[in-house]
Amino acid sequence: MFKDTTKNMLEFIECSPSCFHVIKNLKDMLSAEGFTELSESDMWNLEEGHKYFVTRNGSSIISFKIPKADFKGFYMIASHSDSPSFKIKEDPEMEAGKAYVKLNVEKYGGMLCAPWFDRPLSVAGRLMVRDKKAIKSILVDVDRDMVMLPSLAIHMNREANDGYKYNAQNDMLPIFGDDSSKGKFMAQVAAAAGVKEKDILSHDLFLYNRVKPSVWGADNEYISSAKLDDLECCYGTFEGFLPATNDKHVIMHCVFDNEEVGSGTKQGAASTFLKDTLERINDSLGRSREQYHTALANSFMISADNAHAIHPNHLDKADPVNRPVMNKGIVIKYNANQKYTTDAVSAAVFKAICDNAKVPYQTFTNRSDMAGGSTLGNISNTQVAVNTVDIGLAQLAMHSPYETAGAKDPEYLAIASKEFYSYNAEIEGV
Repeated sequence: MFKDTTKNMLEFIECSPSCFHVIKNLKDMLSAEGFTELSESDMWNLEEGHKYFVTRNGSSIISFKIPKADFKGFYMIASHSDSPSFKIKEDPEMEAGKAYVKLNVEKYGGMLCAPWFDRPLSVAGRLMVRDKKAIKSILVDVDRDMVMLPSLAIHMNREANDGYKYNAQNDMLPIFGDDSSKGKFMAQVAAAAGVKEKDILSHDLFLYNRVKPSVWGADNEYISSAKLDDLECCYGTFEGFLPATNDKHVIMHCVFDNEEVGSGTKQGAASTFLKDTLERINDSLGRSREQYHTALANSFMISADNAHAIHPNHLDKADPVNRPVMNKGIVIKYNANQKYTTDAVSAAVFKAICDNAKVPYQTFTNRSDMAGGSTLGNISNTQVAVNTVDIGLAQLAMHSPYETAGAKDPEYLAIASKEFYSYNAEIEGV
């Protein structure tokens, strides 16, 4: 049977239908563990031996623990809160054939389109609501099967099984209701949020898959769920962070938004969020600028974002040698063009950590004739340059609304993450 870590992770994913809910749930768990919430708009008066967290945009979060004595550097793990989906446009209702009301949506990130069809979907995100003289952010989850994206019958598209190029504006608009449902969408969203429709000023709303996570396989060795990329890494590393201690380094758990669209936002990995936080930790503790730079030189980051497992029906898509398998351990990701940041130094450190933790690891590279994606590590390094390794957990159907991974791997990640956060070995020659 799968470990408690995996069971708890699937429950976390199920109650995190949007990036805003991911961060809210992490905040709740941190608060329950005695972390103090900070605001970027307030002065920080940090103390040694205490633990804190700060959010940006309600969709990114950095939590950290300060040792009881002066620290040597920062140990960080970064993952992301967002997943490919469809964003609800402004004024979203559209009439169709005097028979339906459908929703006007646009693609967020690079998703597999076909799996979105013919499954129950709903809407979640945040509302910006007028509250007397203030404007408040309210999270909302319309927690029911609300919309559906129906396929076109094979009789009307005989070439459907021969390949089809989906047009986001024509093919990917979900049905909300019949002709009597006009004008009801925002009213139902408002009701789900417990606010008045007239008080809603704006929104960030997304479709999400309502199919529940499952554990399956001959020996229950596989899991399938929405948002495994990247909430599997987000949760697994968080499980390692919570119990970890380090008396020489500030240990940090970072979750950024907008990785799926390039990270170039105020809350993305390319933003100043991490840099600002590191500088404020340093400054609030009365350390000099020189001490900040020496701390960076003694720091290390793990960029945790899922990896591709070999596919049973497309074995030729994998590299001839580096071929990750689900349930065989954490994947270290390499790329000569630095789409991944792993080099000999960072790989050696992470392998040593896995060996210490008795956690298996494996390696991934793309085929030499096939371009791959990028992730957080190289992007965040443009703001904060530290030794970084890119890792992930092996999965199938990446960027589908229902992905598949190994039931054992989240536990491996949690164990290795705890070992990393407690790590104090010297790295010589770099």
